Amino acid sequence: MSSDFPRLRTELENCVRARTGGRLRKLDIEMSPDGIVLHGETTTYHVKQLAQHGIRDRLPYVQLRNDIVVN
Repeated sequence: MSSDFPRLRTELENCVRARTGGRLRKLDIEMSPDGIVLHGETTTYHVKQLAQHGIRDRLPYVQLRNDIVVN
């Protein structure tokens, strides 16, 4: 499964970018067999939530931690 991580990461990044309309900076998606951690920066909690939903749309049952910083 780890061999699929680069392709899946690209797909998830595209989903998050589309969902947030470019309002998320420094997006990084950390992936492991244990789950996914979202990193980045935004100006609103709404965009932070949209990014999370971008992942949930694709992987609804994966363990997800949203570490996006709202400045």
